[in-house]
Amino acid sequence: MAIWRTVVGKMWLTIIALVAVVIIVIGLFLLNYIDLTFVDSSKVKHLFIYAGAVGFLLTTFFAFFLLKKITQPLREMKEAAVLIAQGDFTTRVAIRSSDEIGELANTFNSMSSEIDSLIHILQHERDHLSSVLRSMTDAVISFNAEGKVILTNPQGKNLLNDWITTDWSEEEAYGEGEVPVPIQETFHEVIRRGQDMTSRAYVKNEVFSVVMTPLVSTEGVRGAVAVFRNVTEEFKVEKLRTDFVANISHEIRTPLSMVQGYSEALLDEIATSPEERRELVQVIHDESLRMGRLVKDLLDLARMEAGHLELNAQVLDVQLLMNRVYRKFAVLTKEKGLNLIYEESKDKLILQEADGDRLEQVLTNLMDNAIRHTPPQASIRLNAELVRDKRGNEVRITVSDEGQGIPAEDLPYIFERFYKADKARKRDSNGGSGGTGLGLAIVRNIVEAHGGRIEAASEVGKGTTFTIHLPVHGKA
Repeated sequence: MAIWRTVVGKMWLTIIALVAVVIIVIGLFLLNYIDLTFVDSSKVKHLFIYAGAVGFLLTTFFAFFLLKKITQPLREMKEAAVLIAQGDFTTRVAIRSSDEIGELANTFNSMSSEIDSLIHILQHERDHLSSVLRSMTDAVISFNAEGKVILTNPQGKNLLNDWITTDWSEEEAYGEGEVPVPIQETFHEVIRRGQDMTSRAYVKNEVFSVVMTPLVSTEGVRGAVAVFRNVTEEFKVEKLRTDFVANISHEIRTPLSMVQGYSEALLDEIATSPEERRELVQVIHDESLRMGRLVKDLLDLARMEAGHLELNAQVLDVQLLMNRVYRKFAVLTKEKGLNLIYEESKDKLILQEADGDRLEQVLTNLMDNAIRHTPPQASIRLNAELVRDKRGNEVRITVSDEGQGIPAEDLPYIFERFYKADKARKRDSNGGSGGTGLGLAIVRNIVEAHGGRIEAASEVGKGTTFTIHLPVHGKA
């Protein structure tokens, strides 16, 4: 850069100009008054005083002008820097000059633009991260090394609120920072080892799979991030599967053992009379039929859950269906010392689209359950009625017993396949499929295929009531 374009160069040019102006002014102003012989010394003294005063005034004026020209842009840049420090990254300075101050202003504007661009990029990345976290169905919670929560998504916040309202024991209540009680041990291990860890957390009847990863920097482990996935349903399904394997193994092993034992007895000719041999063959036949019913129920349920249930839909008189079911079980309940009560409805109970055979299968399953778990001298009630409400007309069928009831903790799961509320339940001579936990699952699928729903209410020691809601005009 040329010297006269710099601030120092401009100052020197200004001083030279001031000196030249002063000399010229003095020369022009005092030329007529100068006595070339300098005889009168007092005049010369006054002339120099006047000349000095004029020079001082001119110098002061130009110095003030130059000072303002230098300090004004500096003041503007200071004010702009304050605005940037307050978060206004769009601030720019309007200084146009070719000296160092102009270059400083251009650099300042470039810096401000770069900061503004970086802030926008960071904000975009933050918004993108927030969007990703918000859209996640899993809960994400990040902790610092002291256990304080530093970042979470809405699902994580809800999870923390649930944990806060959980009543922990006095021993469990002591923890560091805000790390929830169920994962404190996992958190401390992750911080100590600096390695990923997985665990499970149980809170408010829910099961969470936890994957915790350390947050590592050049200074070491500075925290951990945990991802929580609600696996309650998967856990329940796994439990149902385990129970099913145990139940179905028992259900198959028992008849197989009997078939094997009685067939060996026949082969060893233990039974000598024709009556004894016929009795053994009859047991083998009955047990083979029992296994056949079990396999049939399994295949039916598989087809239903795959959406392959075919209904022979036609107009159905529910009163005729109820009478048929009543007659079917009247003799059996009398033999077992039970009171079967059924009162015919005064209303016409007509379903426009229903499969009578499938609905009879539903009621048969429910009646089998009621008979199996109702003690002698107790009652079983069958009822059907027409109900009108805002959702439309529906036929409501109830099957109530005075049996042992179903525990409240098991009630939400009784319609799940392979679930048995009482693992010790034994089958009676009736030999229904309910003992494997398939009966109610089949019932629910058939009812839902008709566009209806089934509900259960029970009280331990007093009995259970199953209520079926079927829309008059069929599935919507």
